[in-house]
Order: sequence, then C-alpha cells, then structure tokens
Amino acid sequence: MKARTRLAILGAGNIGCSIARGLVQSGTFSVGNVLLTRRKMHLLQKLAEEGFVVESDNDNAVRSSDVVVVAVEPQQVNRLLKDITPALDRDKHTVISVVSDVSIRQIRTVIGKNMRIVRAMPNTAIAIRESMTCLAADDRNSPEIGIAEDIFKTVGRILVIDEEQMIAATALGACGVAFFLRAIRSASQGGIEIGFHADQALFIAAQTARGAASLLLSMENHPEYEIDKVTTPRGCTIAGLNRMEHAGFSSALIRGIVSSAEKASKLYRANENETT
Repeated sequence: MKARTRLAILGAGNIGCSIARGLVQSGTFSVGNVLLTRRKMHLLQKLAEEGFVVESDNDNAVRSSDVVVVAVEPQQVNRLLKDITPALDRDKHTVISVVSDVSIRQIRTVIGKNMRIVRAMPNTAIAIRESMTCLAADDRNSPEIGIAEDIFKTVGRILVIDEEQMIAATALGACGVAFFLRAIRSASQGGIEIGFHADQALFIAAQTARGAASLLLSMENHPEYEIDKVTTPRGCTIAGLNRMEHAGFSSALIRGIVSSAEKASKLYRANENETT
C-alpha cells in the first residue's frame, strides 16, 4: 500500500473509531491520513485532538481519500451511499463496508456504479490490533481483496470467506466479543464469591481467558484436547465443568450466537426501501 494512501471512515462511531485507532497504532496509516466523519461532530473532538482529520462533509471526505470505509448503521446506509455517489471514482476508490446485512449487490444497486467493494466484519478489539476480521468480495483474487487484506492484517487476524457467511461472521466474530466479555465478567464474579477482591478476580479471569485463547491459536489443538490436560478423575476442574453444563452453559452460548445471527440477517431488509 502506498505511504500516502488516505482513508476515510464515514460514520465514525464505536467500530469506526476503533478501526482508526488500530490502523494508526499499527503504522499502516499516519494519523493525518485518516479522515473521520460523523453527524454529531462533538463526539469526535477527542480524536481531533489526537491528530485525526475530522469533518461533517462525507462528500469531501470521499474526494480526499483513496479507501472509503462505510461504518454507519444499516438504516442509514442508503442515504449515505446516495450522498457520496457523485464523489466515488472506480479508478481511485476502494469501498469497504463494515455495515451488517448489506450485500455487495445491494450497495452497487444504491450507488449505481460498478465500484470495487469489499465487505469486512472486524470487532472492537481492532483498536488494540487484536481483531478477528472476516473479508468478502465478488472475487477472492481481486485487487480490492488484496487492499483490504493489507489493511486489516495489521490489526489482528483475517479470514477471507464467502459473502453468504458474513451474517455468521457478524454473530460469531463481532457480537462474539461481548459474549466472551460477559463470560469473563461472570468468572470474575465467581472469583469474588470464593475470596478475591473484585480487581484481583477480574485480572485473573481476563488473563486466564487470554491464555486459553492463545493456547488454541498457538497450538492449533481442539479445545477438548486442552481441556483434557486440566481435568483429572474426581478433580475440581471436571466438577466445575459438569456443573456449568448441567446449567446449560454451552447451550446458552450456542443459542445466543444463533439468535444474534437471526437478528443480524434482518437489520437492513426492514429499511432497504428507505432511501431519502
């Protein structure tokens, strides 16, 4: 990627700001080459103080950039796309959408141009370069996928998937951050009940969760293989695991992920005719 490439993030809310901070932290972009837009400009004041370029004019942000990240809510995307269409240039711009449930075909229909478009689904851990980001495009070997890979591989792990899997990626990879955070919070609450102070319990739970995830990513073993290493006959680990399973731990997590996927598949369709 060229050193002077400029990136515009349109709709810099939680995920948009996380993307911006992660990419600057990684060195992929300098802070002055990241443009952020948002309707409520006062919410970008802190990022402006950090050196990010902030403005309210989406059209101008697009004209000043090479890569355009669309990060608004699904119900706002049609209006935004129509607003920026005159500024989009296929020979110059790559459009990366992180909007849930809006397909590449639907984006092209609203824009009315055959733009280079990638869908990306990162999570908020992108701010600390630990995101799981799924990418999809019409062609896995297209230049735009290469551009997206170059951007997102610097802020975590990436996986190129088929576009029909993006709803699943939303539920497991993006919503999943909240699920695992809730699991860590619950573990820390258990730690308090058995004798730790709150800050100690949270520290132990969070580091333990980090270690468990790192084991899987580093060793590439199945979770049950690693579980078997810490479960002994009549031991305390298996007693705890069995109690959790009797209470529906695994079932609840699976059902939560499925529910999120079902909800994610309906976010845009209810609003796809709202174009004004």
